[in-house]
Amino acid sequence: MKRIALSLAAITITVAPAIAQRIGTEASDRTRIVHLKTALNHLTVIEVGEAVIEVAAGSPTFKVEWRDNKVFVQPTEADAATNLFIWTATQRLSYELEPPGAVSSMDFAVDQASAHKPEPARPTDTRSQIEASPSFIDLLLTGKPVRMLPSRQRASKPVEVWISDLYEREGRLLICYSVRNHSALPYNVDNPQVYLLDGVRSSQSLYGYINSQLGDEQIGKLKIKQETPIRVLDARLQSEQIAPGEEVAGVVVVQMASGSSPTVLRLDFPSLISARIDQNQTKQAEVAAFVVR
Repeated sequence: MKRIALSLAAITITVAPAIAQRIGTEASDRTRIVHLKTALNHLTVIEVGEAVIEVAAGSPTFKVEWRDNKVFVQPTEADAATNLFIWTATQRLSYELEPPGAVSSMDFAVDQASAHKPEPARPTDTRSQIEASPSFIDLLLTGKPVRMLPSRQRASKPVEVWISDLYEREGRLLICYSVRNHSALPYNVDNPQVYLLDGVRSSQSLYGYINSQLGDEQIGKLKIKQETPIRVLDARLQSEQIAPGEEVAGVVVVQMASGSSPTVLRLDFPSLISARIDQNQTKQAEVAAFVVR
């Protein structure tokens, strides 16, 4: 009897929602990040309340595809983690894809709580989404991680921008970045302006800085002839406010032809302003990030 009781207890613990394979429901909230537990060789399905028009993952270590209102996520490497964005016609959903773990604790499916049943997609819409999906996956495979060069002044900055990845295809450059708030004040952030630095000269060869974000020491040694604004095709932010000690992720897409020589870009955040200190004063942080591609 004791052995039977212990076996039943073990089964009860195994199927408990806290650690068991889960089919969950999440409310639609633009300001919330949903954590997904994954497992190698297994698929997690995200089903939202309307047709998906675009998805973006921060790393190609996760295979991401979508059809109609369903997004399919599968990890391809151990110890890999990244973030995932899903856009529909009316909302944006944010997810953190955790490193692959045990199958017994993974999320099998996550449904979006909605009072309205999603309408079936029209055949023409379905075909266009299926045709667009391989192109988007090909774009992810072109991703290049950006390394951060050392900087002595980084620790003293209240707000900092980190560029993580570059994706380039057919005359378009997608830049993934995050804005971190090291201060004790909340900051409001907007999409960046992007500039091409022409006639750049440096004491060190820029070829050694390709796919790197420059630190203050490298930036101070640059001699720039002029700055040219680049056309921004699209830009998205995880949130428009950064709480103290937090960070938000962002993506900006610019129209830019590829080339064989190093190119220096500057991401400028002119509207990065803190909450009011008093009735008549605000504090503005001059924040910019330089990347070589």
